Amino acid sequence: MGDRYVLAIDCGTQSVRGLLFDDCGHLVAKHKVEFEPYFSPVPGYAEHRAEDYWRDTCKALQALKEESPEAWSHIGAVAVTTQRDTVVPLDADGVPLRPAIVWLDQRMARCDKPMPLVDQLQFKISGMTKAVEITRRKGKDNWMVENEPELWARTSKWLLLSGFFAYRLTGRYVDSVASQIGHNPFDYHTRSWPRSDNSWRWHMCSARRDQMPVLVDASERMGIITVEAARETGIPEGTPVIAAGSDKGCETLGVGCVDETSVSLSFGTTATAQTTSRRYFEPIPFMPPYPASIKGSFNPEVEIFRGYWMVSWFKKEFAAREAVEAEQRGVPPEVVLNEHLNDVPPGAQGLMLQPYWGPGLKMPEAKGSMIGFGDVHTRPHIYRAIIEGIGYALLEGVERIERKSGHKVTRVMVSGGGSQSDAICQITADLFDRPVVRSETYETSGLGAAINGFVGIGVYATHEEAVKNMVHWDSTFLPRPEVAHVYHELYTRVYKHIYPSLQPLYREIQRITGYPDI
Repeated sequence: MGDRYVLAIDCGTQSVRGLLFDDCGHLVAKHKVEFEPYFSPVPGYAEHRAEDYWRDTCKALQALKEESPEAWSHIGAVAVTTQRDTVVPLDADGVPLRPAIVWLDQRMARCDKPMPLVDQLQFKISGMTKAVEITRRKGKDNWMVENEPELWARTSKWLLLSGFFAYRLTGRYVDSVASQIGHNPFDYHTRSWPRSDNSWRWHMCSARRDQMPVLVDASERMGIITVEAARETGIPEGTPVIAAGSDKGCETLGVGCVDETSVSLSFGTTATAQTTSRRYFEPIPFMPPYPASIKGSFNPEVEIFRGYWMVSWFKKEFAAREAVEAEQRGVPPEVVLNEHLNDVPPGAQGLMLQPYWGPGLKMPEAKGSMIGFGDVHTRPHIYRAIIEGIGYALLEGVERIERKSGHKVTRVMVSGGGSQSDAICQITADLFDRPVVRSETYETSGLGAAINGFVGIGVYATHEEAVKNMVHWDSTFLPRPEVAHVYHELYTRVYKHIYPSLQPLYREIQRITGYPDI
């Protein structure tokens, strides 16, 4: 083991963590600061003050330094990973002009001004007209132009949260290529800003080239810790800051998914299935693969937007009894809920859930559904149906990835909050009918960032070498043939027919009620 550690800063939706990793991938020290995910000045809005993100980060790092001074003295590099698609507008002095708009935000721009005719024709021919309209309306820069024109006129830089952190650490407007995931004019093919000012990507957005940060590849140096950042965070001045990637991309790297024969399942607020490929391919037409936390690679992804958010929803709306029991036992409510998973047979006695709690780009009219209710069903049945429904949706995504990649996925890696449950991991193994491995550390996003850090300072020559030395699995869950058969029958003969059968009804619901408004 070397004598240098990488400090990974991981800012998620609900907390920020300072994490010290050694070059064997072991988590040496950690401090976590939790915060409210967002506030809503208007229903459907989700905002968080960028300065509060930074304040809580400094609080976490200063506490980590105080708690682990010996480990802190061995910091050799810093790497940052953050939530995706949260944007921060800065003025000419680098000061946030308004609260950050969080990725969960549901506001929509009107986008009354049409795009150039040549672009409209191109979208019509390719069948992208509706997708482009939705993407434009979701662009928060477009919303600011329409609703906060005075602030937009003062916006000097338009950054993702990752770019804001990079600026506060290094004093430079710089960001990682692997963090560019959101409603911005990024060209996923070339992993850069569009070279031509006439690109349709610029026409979709209000952000200009001069407002965007300089991009560097994962594992390249973005800058060094400034005097001011050192004072606020406690990180030694001059420490190199190495580009990492988004939280999901770093998770995929942190669980050891480095080729197309493996898939990383993230059981987070948004549930995702990602693989890693040197090739550009789209699991869903016109949905680009994201830049991976490995230079020159991509993370083809399928996303279940509300994913394990549904567990929080269920806990809030239906699990008061389990919450009381959890408080009496001194454990999180999820522990009690997951224990009840084993009280319900596989398939939840015919109760099935389609987890489209948020509309997708290719299914804008989609809504969630639960079918098969009978008088035997209880709250545990509903909870198991939620877990299984998310699993079915992820399996459908993995099949899309397999078709486009031409490779069979032989191993499934899991991470995120839900992966801490043995019951959920076993359900996943049975449902996918493939071995499921779980990482030794829960902090897989931070580990992925640390891998980039160690490659960046030359401890490892490649990401693959770093993964071999730093990624360790503590549990393997094998599918049970008799259970896998039940899931296969339900998936192929029922689940895959739910959306096609209900799609006309979803369209009627949207037409009559106007919800969802896209």
